[in-house]
Amino acid sequence: MRSVPNYHHPYTINFILVFILFPAFGVSANTISLATESLTISSNKPFSRWYLGIWYKKISTRTYVWVANRDNPLSHPNGSLKISDNNLVIFDHSSNTPVWSTNLTVGTVRSPVVAELLDNGNFVLGDSNSNEYLWQSFDFPTDTLLPEMKLGWDKKTGLDRVLRSWKTPEDPSSGDFSAKLETRGFPEYYVFNKKTIIYRSGPWIGNRFSCIPEMKPNDLSLVYTFVASDEEVTYSYQMTKPDVYSILSVSSVGTIQRRNWIEATQTWKQLWHQPRDTCDNYKQCGSYGYGDSNTIPSCNCIRGFERGNEQEWALRDDSAGCVRKTRLSCDGRDGFVQLKKMKLPDTAATVVDRGIGLKECEAKCLQDCNCTAYANTDIRDGGSGCVIWKGDLLDIRSYANGGQDLYVKLAAADLDVKITSHGRIIGSSIGVTIFLLISIIIFRYWKRKQKTAITIQTPTVDQVRSQDLLINEVVLTSERYKSRENKTEDLELPLMEFKSLGMATNRFSDANMLGQGGFGIVYKGILPDGKEIAVKRLSKMSLQGTDEFKNEVTLIARLQHINLVRLLGCCIDKGEKMLIYEYLENLSLDSHLFDKIRRSNLNWQKRFDITNGIARGLLYLHQDSRFRIIHRDLKASNVLLDKNMTPKISDFGMARIFGRHETEANTGKVVGTYGYMAPEYAMDGIFSMKSDVFSFGVLLLEIITGKRSKGFYNSNRDLNLLSLVWRYWKEGKGIEIVDPIIIYSSSSELRTHEILRCIQIGLLCVQERAEDRPVMSTVMVMLGSETTTIPQPKRPGFCVGRSLLETESLSSTQRDDELSVNQITLSVIHAR
Repeated sequence: MRSVPNYHHPYTINFILVFILFPAFGVSANTISLATESLTISSNKPFSRWYLGIWYKKISTRTYVWVANRDNPLSHPNGSLKISDNNLVIFDHSSNTPVWSTNLTVGTVRSPVVAELLDNGNFVLGDSNSNEYLWQSFDFPTDTLLPEMKLGWDKKTGLDRVLRSWKTPEDPSSGDFSAKLETRGFPEYYVFNKKTIIYRSGPWIGNRFSCIPEMKPNDLSLVYTFVASDEEVTYSYQMTKPDVYSILSVSSVGTIQRRNWIEATQTWKQLWHQPRDTCDNYKQCGSYGYGDSNTIPSCNCIRGFERGNEQEWALRDDSAGCVRKTRLSCDGRDGFVQLKKMKLPDTAATVVDRGIGLKECEAKCLQDCNCTAYANTDIRDGGSGCVIWKGDLLDIRSYANGGQDLYVKLAAADLDVKITSHGRIIGSSIGVTIFLLISIIIFRYWKRKQKTAITIQTPTVDQVRSQDLLINEVVLTSERYKSRENKTEDLELPLMEFKSLGMATNRFSDANMLGQGGFGIVYKGILPDGKEIAVKRLSKMSLQGTDEFKNEVTLIARLQHINLVRLLGCCIDKGEKMLIYEYLENLSLDSHLFDKIRRSNLNWQKRFDITNGIARGLLYLHQDSRFRIIHRDLKASNVLLDKNMTPKISDFGMARIFGRHETEANTGKVVGTYGYMAPEYAMDGIFSMKSDVFSFGVLLLEIITGKRSKGFYNSNRDLNLLSLVWRYWKEGKGIEIVDPIIIYSSSSELRTHEILRCIQIGLLCVQERAEDRPVMSTVMVMLGSETTTIPQPKRPGFCVGRSLLETESLSSTQRDDELSVNQITLSVIHAR
């Protein structure tokens, strides 16, 4: 058996035959030797799924990094792990049949075969006198890449090592998502949803993958290794510090993420994850389009290209891509435009020559009529190597920090510049531009002087008209740039015709109505190309005026997140104001949660996934988006569900933008829905991130209990939802308030601890004092870790009382808050 290398491994891992969904129950060992030795486990407890798994021994949070029989679990704990016929085998004792094996076909082995779990987490099987392993777990990863483990292809073994996600966070069976290193062309790895690519890392450019700027080369705790040769194409990493633990994994929702263990907080900290926004989605912007999360819309055409299908772009179907304005001449007159800090295009069909530099690469691309772009293969030490693209350029985006320079071939007519070597460009029109600007300034100065002059020389009508148009254009351009500096630029949002929307919705027929709220009616529409949309037609009597309409349009158009509803366009026609959204098949959360029939489909796992999705969306609004946004009307009817039941927060008409250093604001116009309002907002008009956290807490308790929050009542009236949950919690009967659908579900009976944790989290979010409530980043940590200590909640903010007269007075202006899809309830009161 090959000896362990002579360097210190910073971690030790044990393995155990265990039912992963429950606390460890079994025996463990580091070495199994001889054909007759085995690990056996038995119990009379009626557990349903048992696995052979590996996890960190020195980390308090049980973190599984490898599972042997992930797709063929034992149905009971009566099993054993043996070395049989020179193979590792898991046997089911009840039937005496194997459920998993290393499946080796080896010849006679003279020395005893030994299985050992090495300090680096590699579970190996080999001849005790040989330096070669017969089998190793590192060649068959599950969802996690450990230090020294390789991702990719090995010619000698014929193995192509792929990471595959768990089916759910509690089910280790093979999920839909996988990460695979593509060995063709300029190697990079892809993340797949089944067989569909959803994300691409970009190629290895010497010290990191092109599209992961977070892979910092100066990180002293991590050393990355990438090998691209005839023998192997692999990626791996090593840890250089003994007290640092780091893993790369594919999650059950399709993200690839790196996490480090933080000893001080006893939690895993996510260093980065991909994809992060819609610009990371594969082919999001189509051919010759590139994504930029700082522009509206986020997809743009490369210089020298234009939108291929204006109608599809108008509907925010950015995958339509771009086309050349002018065909390439291929006679030496073509040139290149330099794009900085770019995610290089898909490299599957590229030509790589690592022996030449950028100058030779440019010349090679000019000589090849099929060449569309070129770049360096290695960005270190000023750049080296050459990669050439042939055909369409796909899946490009720009970065504020990261990426590299890309040189795209353009026809001379689209360059309008002098071309120099290495693709550098000098604008030939700079002098003309300066002359025009000086002329305009002189003209504007002259025009002002003319207003005070005694004798006025009147120019011709044509002169005035042409000069004013030129001045207006310059002024508008100036104001546009000025407003961009102030981050309040005019919105470039696709406008749709009223007539087209009327045809799509069958003249806004009742048969197409999806729901009705305080601000109008939502209709389902079908465009001529078959695309389904949701049209929110605002009521002419709606309290949402032009300002609120512009506010919602401006905000949603800037937001890009999987858990936020996507705005496709808008319509303003005379007195009509309409918003066009992506159509979400499963309507709103309240249409499921409070419906006697549909609620039966919401088992605990679905409710927990929906909760996490809402939390991620709210965290994005508060912390990760370009602006800090307070929603102010988060509730069940403002959470929409797509065909996969992925939640998306909608209705931003009441939202407010905060500065990065602002913590709270005050308003004299309180808007939102009673039952979800934080006390300080309802009573004093003070709102902050913590008021959104309060609304999230109410929503979480609704999801758990299946009961509506009824709003604020006097203490001598019936208890509302918050006081009801609080009473049961204080009496130690929290599980009794849970929706019976959850309790009687066989798949969730054994997750009582998780449900009770969520009740506790909900009560923490609805505490009366804003300063006592957690922020959403802390909520995400509490939802994602079973070992994180959660403080005990204080009394919730249900103690706001109103007189009968006040309640009745308010009801005359308050909209019904129990309507269905896409509603916004607007209650206008004066802050005290």
